[in-house]
Formats: sequence, C-alpha cells, structure tokens
Amino acid sequence: MTIKRILVPIDFSEPSLAGLDYAVELSRRLNAALVVILVLEVLYYAAENVGRLLEEQRRLAEVDLARLADRFARRGVELETVLETGLPAQAIVETARKRDVDLIVMATHGRTGFSHLLMGSVAEKVVRTAQCPVLTVPTHQPRRARVRHAATAPRS
Repeated sequence: MTIKRILVPIDFSEPSLAGLDYAVELSRRLNAALVVILVLEVLYYAAENVGRLLEEQRRLAEVDLARLADRFARRGVELETVLETGLPAQAIVETARKRDVDLIVMATHGRTGFSHLLMGSVAEKVVRTAQCPVLTVPTHQPRRARVRHAATAPRS
C-alpha cells in the first residue's frame, strides 16, 4: 500500500501541533501530500447573533490556518488547509473520504475519567469510523517528534 495523502486534524492545541510535526516528518519520508483540517464545532447559544459569531470564528480560523501554512512553507513544507464546520470526528472522516486520504495522523488529547465519558474522544471516534488507517500520536510525545524506522524503534 502506498501512502500518497495524509490528513492531519488540528485544533491549535499543543498535542495537535505535535501530531502535525509527526505527520510532517512522516510525509517527508513517504513523499506524501499533507492536508491539514480544522473543524469548527458549532455551539448553539441563546444569542441573537449566532450567525455573526460563526462568521467571525470562521474568519479568524482562516487567518490562523493561513499563518500556519506560511510558517511551514518557510520550512519547505507544503500543506493544504481545509476548514470545516460540524462535529469534529464526523467532519474528519468525511473529509478523508472525499479527498481520497490514505492515512489520518492525529494526536490524542489524553482525557480520562468523567471528562472522557462526558465529551468522548474525537480520536477514538475517528479510529472507529474512518475508512483508512489512523495513526494516533500520544500526548506525551515531544513536540518535535521524529519518525524512526521499525528496525531502530525501541521494543516494548
């Protein structure tokens, strides 16, 4: 199986950016294209200006994604950015399907106990529903994670 396109969900948290760094290294080794997705989860408030709030949130997210793409371009990394609105796991899986992605690389945020029960895990939902393989990067990974060949990886 050849990996030609990698989808990387981010939310600009430290864990998600560590996942992106990992995906960048992996894409270099595999000569694969990178697609970065940010999903805006619509939260409904009892407010008159929900549409305006969502519009402003989208505008700010587009600016953040453009800055991210520029920062990586200066490092010689080309990536495509996608901004979606909806339920994160659902939007990630649907984008992977639509864009013919071969692999999803995403961080786990490490929620446990009641927080995990209440909010669920986006990574867990993606792993269960994606049609392509999903590589999860644990939160304890250093920010500048490096991909190692299986022959040099430490054994558990």
